[in-house]
Amino acid sequence: MSEPNAEVPDDVRERLALVLDTDDLVEAQRLAGRLRPYFGVAKVGLELFSAAGPDAIGALIDLGYQVFLDLKLYDIPTTVNRAARVLGALGIDYLTLHATGGVDMLKAGVEGLMTGAEAAGLGAPVALAVTVLTSDDSAPPHIVPNRVRVALEGGCGGLILAAADLQTARELAPRLRRVVPGIRLEGSERHDQARSATPGDAAAAGADLLVIGRTVTAAEDPVAAAAAVAAAIVASA
Repeated sequence: MSEPNAEVPDDVRERLALVLDTDDLVEAQRLAGRLRPYFGVAKVGLELFSAAGPDAIGALIDLGYQVFLDLKLYDIPTTVNRAARVLGALGIDYLTLHATGGVDMLKAGVEGLMTGAEAAGLGAPVALAVTVLTSDDSAPPHIVPNRVRVALEGGCGGLILAAADLQTARELAPRLRRVVPGIRLEGSERHDQARSATPGDAAAAGADLLVIGRTVTAAEDPVAAAAAVAAAIVASA
């Protein structure tokens, strides 16, 4: 297996989020530690959070990561507010909310997230509105613009969207952080990502944060794959 042989600039690492889709916290820590030279953000999704809860967040913070908690909250505003308040106190840097929940739900989630972080003496996390999943290639053209507007009105600080929607996001919400999942190295298996993009293409199109999962974690040599992703970001600059 390859080992790190070049230092990745901090500004590149800060644009890369490592997906830790596993139900084993020890395995998540092992992988996160090994790939730390290439990633500045670690994404905890439903699987890992269901298995390990807040312990997963603390473990990744201890490794020096910013933590991206991807739970895609979607419920009545009061419930989302209360859940986000609890999560905001855990030290996370990003939290996802479904834009399809509407303006009132997003406002409630953002308010809860900020309240929880402030009460814990922490900096303000970024609420990310999920527009259309990258596994969904059936959404009508008007859906993404509508959900970007909802995210703006709801007070979110960023958007989750496919690389193909980056131009729309730049035009409608230029100040919101643009987070792109479904990233695949050239020639990699797309799996269930119907609207995937290469890291270089997504970065060149204006992605602020690239969410990197199986193209690295399922690779025969994850370190070499991570190095290739980082190199593509550098080349796109």
